[in-house]
Amino acid sequence: MPIDDHKEDRQFVTALARGLQVLKCFTSGEEHLGNQEIAQRCRLPKSTVTRLTHTLTLLDFLHHDSVQNRYRLGMATLSLGGTTLLRLDAREISRPIMQELANQTGCLIALGMREGMSMLYLETARSDASVITIRLNLGSRIPLHTTAMGRAYLAGSRPAARRSVMERVKNLNPEGYADIERAITRAGEEYEATDCCTSYSEWRGEVGAIATPLRVGKGMPMMVLSASGDIRTMTPQFVEHTVRALLLRSAWAIEQHFQPGN
Repeated sequence: MPIDDHKEDRQFVTALARGLQVLKCFTSGEEHLGNQEIAQRCRLPKSTVTRLTHTLTLLDFLHHDSVQNRYRLGMATLSLGGTTLLRLDAREISRPIMQELANQTGCLIALGMREGMSMLYLETARSDASVITIRLNLGSRIPLHTTAMGRAYLAGSRPAARRSVMERVKNLNPEGYADIERAITRAGEEYEATDCCTSYSEWRGEVGAIATPLRVGKGMPMMVLSASGDIRTMTPQFVEHTVRALLLRSAWAIEQHFQPGN
C-alpha cells in the first residue's frame, strides 16, 4: 500500500516507512544501486534518498561501496532475515578452507564481519579435536576491542573508519577509553609486524585467539578470519610457531577465489 495512503494516520511514522521502502528496492542481496536508481524506484526526491541511505549505512543496514558510489544490503539485515547471509559468496568459498584449517590446528575457525560495535560470525568450522569452552556459532557476536577478530578489523580498516569506531567506543566507555586505546594501538603495531592481531584471556579468561583481515574486493566489506582455542593450548608459542602461518595461508587462499578471472 502506498505511503501516502497513511498520511492521515497519526501513528504512522513516514520516515521509518521510507527507510523500509529503500531496503525493499534491493530485490537481490548482491544488487548494487545508486541514490538516483533508488529514488526512481521509491518515487522519492533524490535529496531525501541521500539522507536515508546515509542513515541506513551508519546503522549497517546498507553497505556503501565507495569505489562505485553505490549501495548494497548490509549485515544488519541479518536481523530481518537470513537472505543476505545466504547470498554471501564468501561463506561458501571459505567453508572448506576453514574446515581444513580447523583440522590442522584443532582451533575454532571463524569468519566474521563488523556489525555495529560487535563482530558477527558469518561461518564457523571446528575439528573433532577442538578444545574450547565457549560455544560460538553462526550468528554469534563478540566485542570489537577485546577480541582478536575485532582488533584485526580495526587494524585493517582505513584510518577514517577506525577513528569513527574509536570515537563511538569513547562515547560508550569514557572511563575505560584510555586502556582500550592503548590496547588498540598495540594491536595496530602487532598487525604491522605480523599481519595478524592476537588476544589472550582479554575477552574471556579461557580463550586465546589470532585473526587477520580478509579483503575480497568486488564491493564487499572487509571480513576477518580468526582461530581461537582454550588458553591452555592456544598459547603465544603455539600461535607464533604453528597457527599464524596456517591462518595467513588460509586467508590468502580465500582471497584468491575473488581475484579477477576466478
